[in-house]
Amino acid sequence: MDLRRWRLLCVLAVNFVFHGICNSEKAPDYTFLHDAESAPSVSFHDYIVIGGGTSGCALAATLSGGATVLVLERGGSPYGNRNIEDMANFNVNLVDTGPNSPSQQFVSEDGVLNTRARVLGGGSALNAGFYTRASKDYVKEAGWDEKLVEESYEWVERKVAFRPPVLGWQSAVRDGLVEAGVTPDHGFTYEHLVGTKVGGTIFNRSGHRHTAANLLEYAQPNSIDVRLFATVHKILFSTVGERRPRAYGVIFEDKEGKMHGAYLRKKTGNEIIVSAGAMGSPQVLMLSGIGPGQHLKDHGLKVVLDQPMVGQGMADNPMNALFVPSRRPVEISLIQVVGITRFGSYIETSSGSGFGNQIGRPGMMPPPVRGFVNSSQQGGFILEKIKGPISKGHLELRTTSPKHNPSVTFNYFKHPEDLRRCVQGMKTIIDVLNSQAMSSFRYEELPVETLISIMVASPVNLRPRHPTAAISLKQFCIDTVMTIWHYHGGCQVGRVVDRDYKVIGVDSLRVVDGSTFSASPGTNPQATVMMLGRYMGQKILRERASNKVKTVK
Repeated sequence: MDLRRWRLLCVLAVNFVFHGICNSEKAPDYTFLHDAESAPSVSFHDYIVIGGGTSGCALAATLSGGATVLVLERGGSPYGNRNIEDMANFNVNLVDTGPNSPSQQFVSEDGVLNTRARVLGGGSALNAGFYTRASKDYVKEAGWDEKLVEESYEWVERKVAFRPPVLGWQSAVRDGLVEAGVTPDHGFTYEHLVGTKVGGTIFNRSGHRHTAANLLEYAQPNSIDVRLFATVHKILFSTVGERRPRAYGVIFEDKEGKMHGAYLRKKTGNEIIVSAGAMGSPQVLMLSGIGPGQHLKDHGLKVVLDQPMVGQGMADNPMNALFVPSRRPVEISLIQVVGITRFGSYIETSSGSGFGNQIGRPGMMPPPVRGFVNSSQQGGFILEKIKGPISKGHLELRTTSPKHNPSVTFNYFKHPEDLRRCVQGMKTIIDVLNSQAMSSFRYEELPVETLISIMVASPVNLRPRHPTAAISLKQFCIDTVMTIWHYHGGCQVGRVVDRDYKVIGVDSLRVVDGSTFSASPGTNPQATVMMLGRYMGQKILRERASNKVKTVK
């Protein structure tokens, strides 16, 4: 079985595929949504947001309440795309390598397969939909206003968050986690609490996805302009007569190759805000001349600001998993239940008969599994994700084209504590599998040792395999690591941006997205990334109002 087929299996099983046709919903009537081709050659705005992703949509919607906003999104609309909107089809985008796919694939230098979003709504248009907040400690460490954070989460949740059903397999894993000592059982909650809980989802009861693009329903339509298929080439800086470089405009390309200029109106407080994600934001800064000086020179780029921390601190939460064939039918489920351990690992699961419809040919399954799964290929994955992580890497340019992926190294398990957490997480998964709650699903003929061997023998990544991986959980973690798409860093607070997310060393430029994180928030970052967009939008508007008062005086 080749790598592409196994990757498809992992995408389907970990994030899961749903059968049937989900009830369609009418797309929002956004009068401000246009292709970049129809944009004027020159335009002027109070704010220019680069990236209409998970954070950018929330940010732009909020800013439009008090200023004019241009959003430049390099991808298309999620609306009308059933592969995005319906759970039944969402796996298709993750394995689509086409030039117009909403998902742009890349392989890290660590040999782990990954993808980045290229669509309005960002990662929320591609992911498995799990919705959960950051911990209270995370909010305090970030220095955020706790009341405003709470209000911002609630603002997001009114549009995109739902309570999922919890049926047989998910219930059994939940009970198995409690048996394994991941206590207490908190039931359903958006909060990040040590123990076992059911989180939220951005899929409604009809299986229809609600992305961050739905947050644009809050926008003032006469104050916002969203341009699709708008690829930003660089941010423009003024240096003549300035105390330090000041961002004043951007150059972007439409899908026909025509260049456009968008500029800030000359008013106090007007800004360019980069929200292009952990891969895109450091890339945009580097292409604009902000980054490690020698690296930029090596690519023939003019250095606006020698900032060696751009692209540093890159991290991806490592995921390791076991596929568990079931001897009885299981429901089709996305990740709903999570075990938040005290030692820094999160345990999650997905299940269903989606294997049968999408990858039902026997050759698609690892050989040791084929004799035990029926024609519906029923079963599920139980996975663990590392908190943080502590291990960090870096990002560099490959080329000066904004359409090409940069090079990124995540250094999975470089820090021994991350490896220790993975081993403990895998031990917890084994305890769950051996629990009474899971006994009715397990094949006695497939002990845990066999399930481990199956994963070791499967091409889940491009990393080398070691014979000891089947008997050493440390080696198993290293050899079978996968992404859970929670990468972050590259423009971190205190290194590239300050506590107000302003880029250090230049004026009129901020970065607001997951690239500013030093650790991934909670068990899934999307709720917090959306919250951050709303949160910072409000802070910026308050600052703008204060500047107006000062100007009048």
